[in-house]
Amino acid sequence: MQIQMKGIHKAFGSNQVLSGVDFDLREGEVHALMGENGAGKSTLMNILTGLHARDEGTILIDGKETYFTNPKEAERQGIAFIHQELNVWPDMTVLDNLFIGREMSSPVGFLKYKEMKALAKKQFQRLAVDIPLNVEAGECSVGQQQMIEIAKALLSDAKVIIMDEPTSALTEREIQKLFEVIASLKKDGVSIVYISHRMEEIFTICDRITVMRDGKTVDTKNIPDTNFDEVVKKMVGRELTERFPARNPNPGEVVLEVEHATRKGLFQDVSFQVREGEIVGFSGLMGSGRTEIMRALFGLDRLDSGEIRMFGKKAVIRKPVDAVKLGIGFITEDRKDEGLVLDFSVRENMVLPSLSGFTTKGLISSQKESAFVDALIKRLQIKTHSRETAAGNLSGGNQQKVVIAKWVGIGPRLLILDEPTRGVDVGAKREIYQLMNELTGHGVAIIMVSSELPEVLGMSDRIVVVHEGHITGELSKDEATQEKIMTLATGGQ
Repeated sequence: MQIQMKGIHKAFGSNQVLSGVDFDLREGEVHALMGENGAGKSTLMNILTGLHARDEGTILIDGKETYFTNPKEAERQGIAFIHQELNVWPDMTVLDNLFIGREMSSPVGFLKYKEMKALAKKQFQRLAVDIPLNVEAGECSVGQQQMIEIAKALLSDAKVIIMDEPTSALTEREIQKLFEVIASLKKDGVSIVYISHRMEEIFTICDRITVMRDGKTVDTKNIPDTNFDEVVKKMVGRELTERFPARNPNPGEVVLEVEHATRKGLFQDVSFQVREGEIVGFSGLMGSGRTEIMRALFGLDRLDSGEIRMFGKKAVIRKPVDAVKLGIGFITEDRKDEGLVLDFSVRENMVLPSLSGFTTKGLISSQKESAFVDALIKRLQIKTHSRETAAGNLSGGNQQKVVIAKWVGIGPRLLILDEPTRGVDVGAKREIYQLMNELTGHGVAIIMVSSELPEVLGMSDRIVVVHEGHITGELSKDEATQEKIMTLATGGQ
């Protein structure tokens, strides 16, 4: 299947999102679609698949002008969209998920389970994956759920699969598996639109790249004809002199001490400390217990044993409000479910943890509140139509900035960042890194949990490595390498 999109325009009210975008997809190619958050990538694909109607422009599929009115229509014509938030029903079996909305039944209405299982097994064999069909999808790993979504697309005879940030929550092993599946699909003539902010992946598996900026197409090139720096410059409209800003830490007194912290079945005997003005990176494979440790520190989960001290004094943290009172902020890895109230405005989300600071005798000062929010929007360069825009209407990167702003606003002494740049473009990443430097420059202690080794190495002053709920080692910035971190993360010495 070949697709051509020419001069696509789209506005939502007064917000012009796309201004004459051109994009084409060849049969059997992996085409990267890149741009900063808010550049219009997802909107363009939503127009292709019929979720949104274009305002102007032409779409040609195999040379014929074609417009879909809804995603189901696009799917029936062989175009499937696998979103970043996977569309899996956790309480239903894998088999039911694969055939939801397209169940095979007899003339009298009985489901043809035998035929459905045979077709499902055939697609799993094609993808070289082994997932039991009778287990609930919620019991599967994120990588397995991704394969369920791909198999579902192939069952609808998809000729084009759009993948939006497909590796953002996958382990290294699952990423390699996905790449093998993509290579296999490509050989079968399936075309892939690959939306990602992970530059290394783009140069590993893609054939061509289209860069968007501010709702316009900047350029389309063959991957061998471009490089990292050129792509970044086209995305952000300027050169990023360094991927990670230089750090000159000057650690002060110990802010946080954790001793022998244990939560049965998740992590055991965890001890570490964090000082003023330093970034301590937490690394480890997915499922190692990193996030679980942070949740317990913030009072989302209870410790079975161990002690937490803030500035040398024992801290009793039974719930998040206790942590906030101590000056601890927590940016969770799941911004949509835990970090934001998507129906609330940008303003309402930002002031949630610090609402008492704008209240006098039970009355909220809207003037102080608005000034506070406007200052944070400006400082973090959040792209929003106004402070009253619903957070759910922002791009992923700008949603992440709102979450960060929310916790920066409390004036934290300790900030826990769990996957702070997941799904964030290269320009926004740089802004987040600079903010981290600015905060530590003012004495804030930061714990950063990250699955991206270059990020861990580029931003951490010390690195704590976790394996199966145990701390297996601590490395200084000077001695840390990817090889040493991976050795400790897999249980080696």
